[in-house]
Amino acid sequence: MIEDIKKTLWATADKLRANMDAAEYKHIVLGLIFVKYISDTFQTRRAELTRKLADSADDYYLDDADPELINAELEDRDYYKAVNVFWVPEAARWESLRAQAKQADIGKRIDDALSLIENENPKLKGILDKRYARVQLPDGKLGELVDLVSQIGFGESADTAKNHARDLLGQVYEYFLGQFASAEGKRGGQFYTPASIVKTLVAVLAPHHGQVYDPCCGSGGMFVQSERFIEAHGGKLGDVSIYGQEANPTTWRLAAMNLAIRGIDFNLGKEPADTFVRDQHPDLRADFVLANPPFNISDWWHGSLEGDPRWVYGTPPQGNANYAWLQHMLHHLKPTGRAGIVLANGSMSSSQNSEGDIRRAMVDADKVEVMIALPGQLFFNTQIPACLWFLVKEKRTRLGEVLFIDARKLGSMISRVQCEFTDEVIERIANTVAAWRGEKLPSPSGRGAGGEGNNHYQDIAGFCRSVTLAEIAEHGHVLTPGRYVGAEAVADDDEAFADKMQKLTEKLGEQMAKGAELDQLIRQKLGGLGYEF
Repeated sequence: MIEDIKKTLWATADKLRANMDAAEYKHIVLGLIFVKYISDTFQTRRAELTRKLADSADDYYLDDADPELINAELEDRDYYKAVNVFWVPEAARWESLRAQAKQADIGKRIDDALSLIENENPKLKGILDKRYARVQLPDGKLGELVDLVSQIGFGESADTAKNHARDLLGQVYEYFLGQFASAEGKRGGQFYTPASIVKTLVAVLAPHHGQVYDPCCGSGGMFVQSERFIEAHGGKLGDVSIYGQEANPTTWRLAAMNLAIRGIDFNLGKEPADTFVRDQHPDLRADFVLANPPFNISDWWHGSLEGDPRWVYGTPPQGNANYAWLQHMLHHLKPTGRAGIVLANGSMSSSQNSEGDIRRAMVDADKVEVMIALPGQLFFNTQIPACLWFLVKEKRTRLGEVLFIDARKLGSMISRVQCEFTDEVIERIANTVAAWRGEKLPSPSGRGAGGEGNNHYQDIAGFCRSVTLAEIAEHGHVLTPGRYVGAEAVADDDEAFADKMQKLTEKLGEQMAKGAELDQLIRQKLGGLGYEF
């Protein structure tokens, strides 16, 4: 059912989009989805309270209460805040908007409703994007979109409706983010990291508890996957504290709405801001950092960054921010903290503009824990090959070693231009890292490290290898996994070389003879049509 809802919503929304750019339209659609969610969870809570107030066996029962008194009681905000439900003023409730959907000024009415919601819920202040009165859609199309979003159903049970609504709208929201990212191409990839990459980062870091930080959080996908990982492994929502930052104001709002839809508490800073120049969490030292910063950005430098305390291993080059991101994330880790970062492949081997010196210093200080090479075509916005860096503030195990994993051949094509990791591949990678660290990581399928059915690490030719810092130094501190893991072992069939060569030669002769026959046949057919060559 959820797949049908997602596809129907996207197909209709895409049709309604007409000539509007996806970069603009995504905010229109996702904003309405958010308003629908908070309005419906409010109404579900209101219906639950109505039953409780009328039930003589319930603690909330109002003895001989008339309808006016019950209605007044239902307007008590504390009843809603107590269960983390946003308070929605009557004029901003979805049914009020739907009733006015065909009015010419529906855009202004939606903006006014968003202002009312923000005024009543400080957590949402400045987050809701009030652009509906200015939206460039043909007459009546915005009202059609309101009707379309109204089709999302949430179930009737008071006990399950809230969770069902959160799960359903969360899935629709994530689906739309992915679809918009695909439609936008390069720009879309700036706010959306493909799910399989996020899952891999989360599975390797295993953020069960504590503070999780993303200094370039986009639409918040890292945080959502962290919560899912915790719940899948027996934890509960809220076991981690969420801290993020995002420079783009509209993407900052997307992240806040994405997290609010799922009931995840968060701190994205006071405002959208540049992470390097206006760090919103300067004193934060996190247990986990997960990030997909923009690759190779060249216009990041500001004069105020000269001599910054974050540049422990060297001042990053002004023309490329890759090593600024790496050092920023190390700076924000607790002594026991770990970080997982997506970067362009060039970061593993570049020796230009001081990058090689910084990498050498980080490796020699034993801050690099795991390096993973990724397949191509994983991203919506770039074909630049990418990799995963895993850093530690203070290494507790495997001192003086780095684990290299080459996962370039493990991707599965899901379309002509898009590749992803399956859950089985992600599990294999995560369990390999856990076994290397000496940790026990329960997996949903029960498979052990590297899919080998045990929890003991071993090098696997062509896939993974643990390498000493001394050997890395011999290679000029280059961190490309393919340089270290070697070639995949090929099974020996014990057939003598001379016999095998004879068979291959005979087969080649047969194929060449067949090719000559086909060539002659083609010439005859073309000759019969009057063409000679």
